[in-house]
Amino acid sequence: MMSRHEPLATYRVDPPSHGRTVRERRYYRAYGLTVASDVALPELESTEPAAADILIAIGTIDMPKPSPDAATIFRFETNRQYLAWAAVGAFLISDFSRIDVEPAPGVDDTLLAFPLLGPVLALLLHQRGLLVLHASAIAVAGRGAIFMGDKGAGKSTTASALIRAGHDLVTDDVVALDLADPNQPVIVPGFPQIKLAADAAAAIPLERAQVRPQVHPAIEKMQHRLHGAFSGDRVPAARIYMLERGQRAGITPLPRIAALPAIIRFSYVTRFGRAALSGDFAAMHLRHCSAIASRVGVCRLDVPAGIDRIGEAVALIEKELAGDA
Repeated sequence: MMSRHEPLATYRVDPPSHGRTVRERRYYRAYGLTVASDVALPELESTEPAAADILIAIGTIDMPKPSPDAATIFRFETNRQYLAWAAVGAFLISDFSRIDVEPAPGVDDTLLAFPLLGPVLALLLHQRGLLVLHASAIAVAGRGAIFMGDKGAGKSTTASALIRAGHDLVTDDVVALDLADPNQPVIVPGFPQIKLAADAAAAIPLERAQVRPQVHPAIEKMQHRLHGAFSGDRVPAARIYMLERGQRAGITPLPRIAALPAIIRFSYVTRFGRAALSGDFAAMHLRHCSAIASRVGVCRLDVPAGIDRIGEAVALIEKELAGDA
């Protein structure tokens, strides 16, 4: 898969052409913001119409589209970012508050929501001054535990096991941290959904969770919409756990010299390379990562192989956070 990172040229967004179905605009809450959206997003919590912090609008974006061979086009400027996937559609982020969407032919809202609520929203939150990690977060006794790791490390599995143990989800996949007070970083609540592989979902069934239909045959994880077990309040960030597979469960504090590169590596914006850190955002991003490494304990969490042993890791996390309260 090839990506192209280029400067943005002059662009235009046209409203839906005459004769196309007029979409109902819906209102949601996520990450402490009011979202007005032409795309149906049942993953989010509905709210009454109000002044929107983010507008998601369907229209025609007058920008180059990726070919099937190129697959993606990513272009970045300080105030505008353009992300396009040949199989899904094009997304233009502008003015820190607007996302224009042009679906690829035949693509419905269910598939549009997958990148929209992942990398697209993550970039917008980054532009709004939040530090965004590719991670999951759980509130344990009022304290935020963040789980980072490579694909397959067990981030969502560990989070779901903690939910099963009686704790609340704060956010899954996109973790947004507010560092308005760098001495007290807080996790901003996302929305009540967690994505789980079939084996994890079978081994750790979640009560009062609605399993939504598979988004696409190539997307293995299923979306579990929680009805309860969700923290709608901001939670102080207490721990960041770097997940690794091990013979037995264990927690090892990381020195700051190792913690900072880990946070940078799993910050969402770095997935797009240096081009996404334009203007003053590179310096701000480094300051935020450094503040988190200094103010929040970063640990290696060894998770035993085998879902049947996930409870060992859960017990260690509960004990550490309870003892640190």
